[in-house]
Amino acid sequence: QVQFVESGGGLVQPGGSLRVSCAASESILWFSDMGWYRQAPGKQRELVAGITTRGTTNYAGSVKGRFTISRDIAKKTVYLQMNSLNPEDTAVYYCNKLRPIATIDPSSWGQGTQVTVSS
Repeated sequence: QVQFVESGGGLVQPGGSLRVSCAASESILWFSDMGWYRQAPGKQRELVAGITTRGTTNYAGSVKGRFTISRDIAKKTVYLQMNSLNPEDTAVYYCNKLRPIATIDPSSWGQGTQVTVSS
């Protein structure tokens, strides 16, 4: 089963920027749509951005215009550039195949990377 390793999180001030990365253990980006998800304390995990194998992107309304998802197929890596961050963006960020969260194998989730937006 493919594994995902997220990195790049940290503490950032409101209005700041951060880029998080997700490295896949296998070359799945050729044939799998990918997504970035996040889970804030006390909340359900949610999809924030997705990218298809054709490069088409889509975003949750709360991050549209601020976040950008991209990928490097050769490096087996998906990125999420986050700008104009606000405290509501504080969460653990995960990547996985792009599909309904309830259908994702729980064991396929990585450890995530913590993003904290605070002054």
